[in-house]
Amino acid sequence: MRVSFNWLREYVDIDISPDELGDALTMAGLEVESIIKIDPDLNNVVIGRIMSIENHPNADKLSLCRVTTGGDSYSIVCGAGNIKVNDTVPLALEGAVFPNGMKIKKTKIRGEFSEGMICSEQELQIGEDTQGIMILDGTLELGEDIASALQLKDHIFELDITPNRPDCLSIIGVAREIAAITGKTLKMPEIELREEDERIGDLASVEIKDPELCPRYAARLIRGLTVGTSPFWLRQRLESAGIRPISNVVDVTNYVLMEFGQPLHAFDMDLLSQRKIIVKRASEGDIFTSLDGEERPLFDDTLMICDGEKAVAIGGVMGGLNSEVSEDTTCVLIESAYFNPSNIRKTSKKLGLQTEASYRFERGIDLEGVLRALNRSAQLMVNLCGGTLFKGAIDQYPSPVSQMKISLSVVRTNKILGTSLTKDQVSKYLKSIELGVQDSNGDRMSVTVPSGRIDLSREIDLIEEVARLNGYDSIPTTTPMVRVASTRRRPVQVLEYKVKDLLTSIGCYEVVNYSFISPSLIESLHLDDDHPYQKFIKIKNPLSEDQAIMRTTLIPGLLKTIKTNIHNSNPNLKLFELGTVFYANREDKLPLEKKILAAVITGLRYDESWNYSENEVDFYDIKGILENLLKGVDVREFSILPIRNIPYLHPGKSSSIMIGQTEIGFLGEVRIDVLESYEISKAVYIFEIDVDSLARHAFNNKKVKPISKYPATYRDIALIVDENVEFKEIYDTIAELSNKLVADIHIFDVYRGEPIPQEKKSLAYRIKYQSYERTLTDKEVNKIHEKLVSDLVRKVGATIRK
Repeated sequence: MRVSFNWLREYVDIDISPDELGDALTMAGLEVESIIKIDPDLNNVVIGRIMSIENHPNADKLSLCRVTTGGDSYSIVCGAGNIKVNDTVPLALEGAVFPNGMKIKKTKIRGEFSEGMICSEQELQIGEDTQGIMILDGTLELGEDIASALQLKDHIFELDITPNRPDCLSIIGVAREIAAITGKTLKMPEIELREEDERIGDLASVEIKDPELCPRYAARLIRGLTVGTSPFWLRQRLESAGIRPISNVVDVTNYVLMEFGQPLHAFDMDLLSQRKIIVKRASEGDIFTSLDGEERPLFDDTLMICDGEKAVAIGGVMGGLNSEVSEDTTCVLIESAYFNPSNIRKTSKKLGLQTEASYRFERGIDLEGVLRALNRSAQLMVNLCGGTLFKGAIDQYPSPVSQMKISLSVVRTNKILGTSLTKDQVSKYLKSIELGVQDSNGDRMSVTVPSGRIDLSREIDLIEEVARLNGYDSIPTTTPMVRVASTRRRPVQVLEYKVKDLLTSIGCYEVVNYSFISPSLIESLHLDDDHPYQKFIKIKNPLSEDQAIMRTTLIPGLLKTIKTNIHNSNPNLKLFELGTVFYANREDKLPLEKKILAAVITGLRYDESWNYSENEVDFYDIKGILENLLKGVDVREFSILPIRNIPYLHPGKSSSIMIGQTEIGFLGEVRIDVLESYEISKAVYIFEIDVDSLARHAFNNKKVKPISKYPATYRDIALIVDENVEFKEIYDTIAELSNKLVADIHIFDVYRGEPIPQEKKSLAYRIKYQSYERTLTDKEVNKIHEKLVSDLVRKVGATIRK
């Protein structure tokens, strides 16, 4: 929120600098994000008064003016037609330099001497009025520098108001805080109303049909007013708050909005059918045209302000085009109401429409401040727009709310804060922010909370107020007693730490992605409707469409990370993520959560170097990372079996990861059409593992055996088999036929081509024979090997390659 330093000084005497005030507000809990200094360079532009106006002898459209600055007078040639004698105007004297660079000097215009220039708002760049010379308040001191006279020099505070402090979403709310922390007195504006005899109830009525959504609605009526441009001071105040001036009627409602924090709305009374206001819900599917000209579909929980025939405003959000105040308006009904915060928040979100009014209503305004702001707006509107004010106000308030009272213990306050404040000091702090304090027995006091302080509902809230008003820096520093107790990590935690260590030691980098993803990322995987990844949970109130569902897999996040890195010239990647995925659970409102590990690789196997060839990573690289990982967590009895039914993986380069009969994950190459949806042109290989399943098998097979002291003997065997015969099938057959003297089986060659027949391949194995009890003889090894070979050929249908 933008707050003007000059505007604040109208309500509280500030005797410290803007920078000091910024520090004080921040320490009191109102964070000042920045302070913008406003200092227009308008030297030699002063306040003047027109003494006389004569026609220019040589130009029909020019006039000769005599302007005084209180002591001296100057001859000025002027072409504007909106001036008259005794008008107070800005006068630029010789030496003045306008913001656009134009320099003022004495000169002759059509033969007549001009010693300066009478200025418009646009020429001084302090406003947008281009209709003519800027006419100033006649009470301004002649000869005074215009920047000082009009308070053009200012400091704008950018405040970050937390959602629990809607009372500070106004100039007076911030001024109240300043008064409390500086020990000054808050000066509220005096409200004096000049009412006519005719009562408002004789001409207008208000009916609340939904008091749950609108607990209070008040209105006042002014007739005979004139809609026009607001005076400079009002436009300046609104612009300092970041609000664009529109007309004097609308500007008054916005001024009171910023002054008191109470949103208001002005209706053209002559456009209200039957001269009545009815507050009720819309019907589902209704269409309403708001002030911005947009047609907006309504919902059955949208609160509408209606007249006798139609809707004229979206309650608490925006008025309608059909009741807008225009230049022809002469009679205005002013609305001041309280709307249910949660309903306004929901309506604003559904319509995609947030205004200064909805921003305050959805956080909660002062229910008891409705009439005060209404009367203030009526006072200003009559003063600035003319007209007469009907007697009385309509105030529909079906269920008045009583003020909350909280009992506060001074002893407990000091105990929590570590202070030694007296009862009088605590009472003084609370009274400084306009809380009612009554002394109770012992160390307790009864505190009455104003309706505007919706953040105060418990004793601890009052203690927090005492803490910040006393000064957080006044709380003594103490060293808390901490009991250190070590606890053993759970098996899954041990596994997670080990997995991260292993993968980073292999050269992979860990990434952390959001748990919220876009539904389009799931669609890009080409999944069947019954695929588990389709069981995602939709976010009811997503920040954006890109974060609309909870992820059911880590793959989309990792592919997006690859895309981002490639687009930033980092194409060689080895990444992994250890995170949680979420599945919709029909049996429970809470989702089913799983811990998943995924890794991806793409690009070159090694970074470019003189001693490495530029080879791209392939399936066996991701398989090798997986095997090192499983062996590193002591999983030995695992297998990698080819499968073809994973929709987002290449059917010829995808496998399931098995431990015994349990599938714990998959690995393979990502399909080209999936990669194209991520704008990735390089091959990507990936694996994903269920960490909980892995944890049940990790660290369970750790066995230590001594190294044999007897030498090993090796024998090679080359088999010619059909192309569709897998290495593992032969490996398992060898292992099945082997006796206890076979220590290891290793494949060292795969060959296709002449003289091997087509649709055949040659697989060469090296078998290690070793005993823990004695040295094996060649004769003994040959006998075992020959039997192994003959049984193998017979069992798998292979032939021996000569």
